[in-house]
Amino acid sequence: MSSDPRDEIVTHLPALRAFAFSLTRNFALADDMVQDTLVKAWTKINTFEQGTNMRAWLFTILRNTYYSNRRKAGREVSDAEGIFTESLSEKPAHDGRLQMNDFRRAFVQLTDEQREALILVGAQGFSYEEAAETCGVAVGTIKSRVNRARARLAELLELDDNDKLEMTDQATMAVVSGARPSGALG
Repeated sequence: MSSDPRDEIVTHLPALRAFAFSLTRNFALADDMVQDTLVKAWTKINTFEQGTNMRAWLFTILRNTYYSNRRKAGREVSDAEGIFTESLSEKPAHDGRLQMNDFRRAFVQLTDEQREALILVGAQGFSYEEAAETCGVAVGTIKSRVNRARARLAELLELDDNDKLEMTDQATMAVVSGARPSGALG
């Protein structure tokens, strides 16, 4: 008659605790790991093969738990007092979409030449010289078109010098601010 493997688990507790402590060097953490191991073993006892080594099976679970926890800890930020957590915030996703819609409506009101200059210099990351060559005009003409286009966009979007246009689209931000989008050449 075969006995229930659950009955054997308790006999391995001292060895599990010693192994966990040897890995963690912390009694509280070792006890937590042994508890996690026992919960996993208990819930997966149907996967244990009768007649095989229960101790080896439990040690494997404990070892895997230890290394999983270490990988997880490497991705986590310690914030026991919650100071970091309190400073976090998430911008509502709809803000960017609403501002992007406003930007699109304003952008289509620019002249073709102004839109072209902004797309080349701002969104595509061309230098003024490259944009001028592409359009077949003088560098000064491109600079003038870009500056007038940015001023017109600010006017249409009712932005003053202190306002900040926040959007999630980097290319659009580059067009408005004059900065190059990340990854742009030039």
